[in-house]
Amino acid sequence: MNSTFRLTCVVFLALLFYSCGPQKGVVYFQDASQFETLVDDNTFTTKFKVDDLISINVSTLDPEASAPFNLFRGAEEGGFRPEQVNYLVDKNGEIDFPVIGKVKIVGLSPAETQELLREKLADYLKNPIINIRIRNFTVTVLGAVSRPGTYTVNGEQITIMEALGLAGDISIKGRRDNVMVIRDFDGTKVYNRINLNRKDALKSPVYYLTQNDVVYVEPNKSGKTESSFDQRTSVAVSIISLLITSTVVLITRN
Repeated sequence: MNSTFRLTCVVFLALLFYSCGPQKGVVYFQDASQFETLVDDNTFTTKFKVDDLISINVSTLDPEASAPFNLFRGAEEGGFRPEQVNYLVDKNGEIDFPVIGKVKIVGLSPAETQELLREKLADYLKNPIINIRIRNFTVTVLGAVSRPGTYTVNGEQITIMEALGLAGDISIKGRRDNVMVIRDFDGTKVYNRINLNRKDALKSPVYYLTQNDVVYVEPNKSGKTESSFDQRTSVAVSIISLLITSTVVLITRN
């Protein structure tokens, strides 16, 4: 019976070893403790860039007074509303706004742009309500993910985890400890890397993505993680099968 007990222990340890081993490289935020509270002190705010496409709607209690500050395409016929025209941030970082002309908004947040336009419209409108939205906020996720591609963002913020979620998560072949984010600042490419295995990734300057960011997940060398996992599983199944068979034989004899 002692032999049976020893074999049972070996089976248990083998199962434990082979089930836990492959997880090390694929678990996010490994150093986060149970019930640990992490305060998000990231002050990220979306800033307008060159080539951003922006919708701006100005409204007041007097629709006729605010009408000249809203551009529409097409006439209202057959019950169809005309399409509102969006503004393109040109190479000088400016938009061409009705009546007041060129307004430089590159580097400003939507809230800062609202305040700037409110000041410029003070001579024409009383207490205008200004709504601003980026129309071409996209992020691209490439590399070792399930669904690489370019994704449209609804809203003004998206985290790298949310972007990876849109792309179906990092595959077993992907490196979570060395994800690259390529960011464009008016024609200048900046490369940043983030380690998603660690909780301090939440404080990375690229944890929150900006419009047109490219996220690249580097694959392991020669698909090392996946092949290693398959080999370990195959060996584990063989060993465990042999041990179980031996245990059954011993129990039967006893």
